[in-house]
Amino acid sequence: MDKIPLTEYAKTNGIDPSTARRRAIDGKYNTAEKFGRIWVIDPKEPHIDHRVTSGKYKNWRKNTPE
Repeated sequence: MDKIPLTEYAKTNGIDPSTARRRAIDGKYNTAEKFGRIWVIDPKEPHIDHRVTSGKYKNWRKNTPE
């Protein structure tokens, strides 16, 4: 399994390198490893965006019963 630097992985997936580094530190990537000060990752590792994009929480404060 060949691994690439995390910065290259971030560029290919269209995300900021600092975001990818934070996710690697938090353990969100299964194949990310740190060698010295360089993070490497399997290029086939999927980048899953966990943000809510459905609008489910839009104006949630206005919908709470008082």
